[in-house]
Parts: sequence; C-alpha cells; structure tokens
Amino acid sequence: MCAPSVLHVALAGMNRREALHFAVGVMAGALASTGEKTAAARPTEETPPDPRPIPRPPQRAIAADTILDLTHTLTPTFPIWPGNKPIALTNTSTFAQHGFYANRWDVGEHHGTHLDAPAHCSADGATVEAIEPASFIAPLAVIDLRERVKNNPDAAVTVDDLTTWEKRHGRLPKGCAVALYSGWDQHAGDAKAFLGTDATGTLHFPGFSQDAAAFLRDERDVVGLLVDTLSIDIGATQEFPVHKLWLGAGKWCVECVAHLGRVPPSGATVFVGTPKVKSASGGPTRVLALWS
Repeated sequence: MCAPSVLHVALAGMNRREALHFAVGVMAGALASTGEKTAAARPTEETPPDPRPIPRPPQRAIAADTILDLTHTLTPTFPIWPGNKPIALTNTSTFAQHGFYANRWDVGEHHGTHLDAPAHCSADGATVEAIEPASFIAPLAVIDLRERVKNNPDAAVTVDDLTTWEKRHGRLPKGCAVALYSGWDQHAGDAKAFLGTDATGTLHFPGFSQDAAAFLRDERDVVGLLVDTLSIDIGATQEFPVHKLWLGAGKWCVECVAHLGRVPPSGATVFVGTPKVKSASGGPTRVLALWS
C-alpha cells in the first residue's frame, strides 16, 4: 500500500476522474496482493509449503511536496539558434471531422527545452537511445549567477562559484546534475533578447566556463548540466569548448530550461524526460524538478 506522501505525489496534477482511476487501481492492486498472499498461505495436500523466503524486489518511492515543470512550451516563436528553422505544426485530423485530433511535427533536435546527447559534439559519443537511463534522474544543484549576469551577459560559472556553493550546501552529491540559473528564461518571449544579438551578429548570454566543466568532469561525479540559456557555452564563443569537453566525456546537457529560480539551490531531484529516437543527437525534452 502506498504511503500518504507517495499518494500525494502520484495524485498531484490529476483531475478528479484520473485520481479516481488511480485510487481504484491502487486498491485493486492491494486486494490482488492480499489474495495472492492468502492463497500462498494455504498449501494444498499435493503441494507442501515452501520454507524458503520469497525474495521481493526493492521498493522505491519518492516523496515530494512540490513538482515543478522546468520546460518551456515549444511554439514556432520560441527562440532558436540562428540559421535553424523553428518547429512547424500541421494539423492532420480534427475530432469534428475524423473522430480524433492529431498533428504532424517538423522540428529540429535542438529546439526549445532540449537534450544534447554526447554524439552532438563527439565523433564516438552515445546517441540518445544509448544513454544510461538512470542518469536522467539525479539530485539537482542550482548555481545562481544572476547578480553577475546583470552587469555581464557573457558571465560564466567558474570553479569558485562551484566551491562557494559547496561551502554553503556541502559537497556536490554523487551522480548529480548541476544547473546554471541566470534568469535568462525571462527573455524567452523575445528572440533578440534571448540570443543577445549585438550589432555585429555576435550572441551574448551566460554559460559554463571550460574550467568549471573540467572540474565537474574530473573532480566531481556529475551526470549532466542544465542551463536556462541557449547553450552550455557562453553565447560569444566560436569554438564551443564546453560542449566538446562535456559531451566528449559521455555526459548530457539540457538547454533552455525554465523556472530555475523557483527551485531550491540543493535538495531537489531532476527528471529528464528525453525522447528515445534511434541515432538522435538530442531532442525536445520534458524536465521536472521534485522536492519536499
């Protein structure tokens, strides 16, 4: 039977009908389990009881008071890297005419809140479907860079930023993901501001420094990076050193996340709902943060 806190998480976001179906399913499962135990406890004369204990799989539950969507809604107006086409949705059927509603999507892999797989910047890197799925559920550390970004849109997370976070919250958890919170998601409705394009066409927005990425790769057990900007590299880069270093190490990143300002700096868990498309270098992704 589920603990109340677990039921609270499971029911969060459901409408009344969905919650009722969920509750009925839980009760049915509980009754079925009870029936199985009762039947097992009544051995027939032909089948003597088995004295060996029955191994049970480990049970996992995540109790959380808050579930926050870190995903931007993807529309044709969402900012995209220069030279790429935004998502196009074509309606293919309507409920009134066909009895069901459906669309066709035409979208690049690196658009909106999206995953970069190692293969995106590594000749022998894993594509999306080959990434270890356990790495997509991780403790989340949020690095707040807003004050520096106010005066310098090209600000980058440094090793000092990471060690300062650790002085306040303890060593970065094993198998964690590290997020850059710059407040840049507030510009998502303005493509020019989100890209930070200047008169020369150069982009300007925050990211991770190469030294910080190397520190997280070599000195800490970190599975992924998240940023609320268009790239884990700063916008003005021409060589994308952080992409090459981080993805080249077999790790993932998620770009264009939202609402990191509402996530605690430590104590949350991130879920990265990546698409599983064979040979993909990434894809639009649903990202959730949970905490108590």
